[in-house]
Amino acid sequence: MTPAAVCSPANPNVLITGATGYIGGRLVPVLESAGVRLRCLARQPAVLAARVSPATEIVAGDLLDSASLDRALAGIDVAYYLVHSMGAHGDYRDTDRVAARNFGDAARRAGVRRIVYLGGLAIDEQPLSKHLSSRIETGQVLRDSGVPVVELRASVVIGSGSLSFELIRALVERLPVMICPRWVSTLAQPIGIDDVLAYLAGALRLPGGESRTFEIGGADRASYGDVMREYARQRGLRRVMISVPLLTPRLSSLWLGLVTPVYARVGRELIEGLKNRSVVTDPAALEAFPIRPIGLGDAIERAIRYEHRAFALTRWSDARSSGGAAAAAGVRLGSRLVDRRRIRVTVEADRAFGPIARIGGKRGWYFATWLWRTRGAIDLLMGGVGMRRGRRDPNVLAVGDTLDFWRVEAYEPGRRLRLAAEMKVPGRAWLEFEVGPDQDGALIYQTAVFEPSGLFGLLYWYSLLPIHVLIFGGMLRTIGRLAVEDNGDRHPAGAPS
Repeated sequence: MTPAAVCSPANPNVLITGATGYIGGRLVPVLESAGVRLRCLARQPAVLAARVSPATEIVAGDLLDSASLDRALAGIDVAYYLVHSMGAHGDYRDTDRVAARNFGDAARRAGVRRIVYLGGLAIDEQPLSKHLSSRIETGQVLRDSGVPVVELRASVVIGSGSLSFELIRALVERLPVMICPRWVSTLAQPIGIDDVLAYLAGALRLPGGESRTFEIGGADRASYGDVMREYARQRGLRRVMISVPLLTPRLSSLWLGLVTPVYARVGRELIEGLKNRSVVTDPAALEAFPIRPIGLGDAIERAIRYEHRAFALTRWSDARSSGGAAAAAGVRLGSRLVDRRRIRVTVEADRAFGPIARIGGKRGWYFATWLWRTRGAIDLLMGGVGMRRGRRDPNVLAVGDTLDFWRVEAYEPGRRLRLAAEMKVPGRAWLEFEVGPDQDGALIYQTAVFEPSGLFGLLYWYSLLPIHVLIFGGMLRTIGRLAVEDNGDRHPAGAPS
């Protein structure tokens, strides 16, 4: 590659689309730590408020609303396009096409010097699946705008919380004997999430003003079956894999919907794409970037090591495709079961966080505390910690503190509290609170997450679902009321949704 004019200033202004998704959500802190002047586009800015640094600007906008894109791209040098609509209802290809055209046209009008786009990798040796052909088309639509595009075509992404890793993890963990259709033997070149982020960050300052396409993959070529076997080896699991000559994408997707966290609709699109080999045939990325990707074993080892942090970072299911509905009680996201609620209050965000910072201990859990104490007593009988630990300080929290039968796993005063359960449960559980600014005050998000262990874990969650609806709904309503009353404002808080 000839180093032509550098695409952007030494300290460019950067826009990220898809910052609530799996890749975008992890790229944001990478660029923030590098001191990049960052702006994020979001349809619901309040969702991002607790996830980015105060220096990062958040603007409201929608890829299907051209006027909002003009505002978001004003003054931007480099724009990351990290969105797709595969999870949406209807023909997502049309939605992706319109969104990419709107974005490219707005970028050209704003004088953007480069678009960085993450697409899919596949060898064009047979007709591409609908999903892969849409990813390839999106890159072309962006290039048709006239703005130089750096397109990174990635193979299977391995990382804690990624769709590929969640699929493999759920299959291997839950099925001692696996029926393997033909797509399990398709060759790929799995790439670790850290290497994907390194390529994306490196594309920011890549010399040259022309459009370039790079194929990116890990150090090893492997089939999905190889990935499953390597995961099982590292987890110390003995698994039997039986190959069958035929299993249609539709049947496979329904099967995945039963035994894995993948929605049947998304699973069908994913499986149809697995008929295409996704291996690197052009080494240009190794020549242009100072990156040497890790191998499959190392990528899986890192994913296993950090999988407990997936909820703290991002998951593939965090992405909000156009027209997607908000999560509600009992919804499955990734390999975890999620009860997510929110409430609006008419006070500032930092003050709305007050009742959250003081929760638990002698003050209780704001709603049906007797049920919480009953659960603690049962935990003691089972040999657990129960509720006897209370909290170290009635008003101050810190990472590592015990809080009844929880432990503080993450704490950002005025913004975020995440608790990891230490009671006896058939799986792992978290309870998280986030507060972000809203037009008339603040939004409080309350998220309970449970990662079941086997069938008993699933039965545990669903048997308690009616109680969860009662307790979590009542707790959030009380937090909203206390947030308002603590500030002398007697207007009623909003209803949780």
